[in-house]
Amino acid sequence: MSDELGVDLKLDIVSSDDIVTARQAGHQLAQELGFSLTDVTMIATAISEVARNITSYAGRGEVRVAVVDRDGRQALVVRAQDEGPGIANVERALEDGYSTGRGLGMGLPGARRLMDGLIVESSPGQGTIVEMWKWIPSDG
Repeated sequence: MSDELGVDLKLDIVSSDDIVTARQAGHQLAQELGFSLTDVTMIATAISEVARNITSYAGRGEVRVAVVDRDGRQALVVRAQDEGPGIANVERALEDGYSTGRGLGMGLPGARRLMDGLIVESSPGQGTIVEMWKWIPSDG
C-alpha cells in the first residue's frame, strides 16, 4: 500500500482549485499512512498555506507530497516550489504576524507550527522552496 517508500505525488499549483486538490491529496495520503485525525488535519492545513503562498506571490508552482526516509525515519514530506519573486528575508517571513501581502501572516509560521519541521530556501528573484515534514507514526 502507501506505507512503502516511493510514494510521490506532484501537483501543479496555478489556481485556488489547485490548492484544494493539493490539500485533499495530502489529507488522503496522511490518512492512508495512519496519521491521527488531528495530524491529518494539520498536514492538510499546512499544505493549503504553502500552496496559497504560491498562488498569492508566484502565480504558479508545484507541491510534491512524498514518503521519504529522513534521518533513519519515514516522514511525509511536502515540498512547495515556485519561480516567483523570492523572499528577501526568510527569518522575518517566519515570524508570527509578519506579512508582505494582504493575509494575516499565518502562512509560513503557521505551517511551521503544524508540522514537525520546516525549511525555507529563497532569495530575491530566485523563487522559493519550502520543505516541511511530519514523522510517520510507527505501528504500535
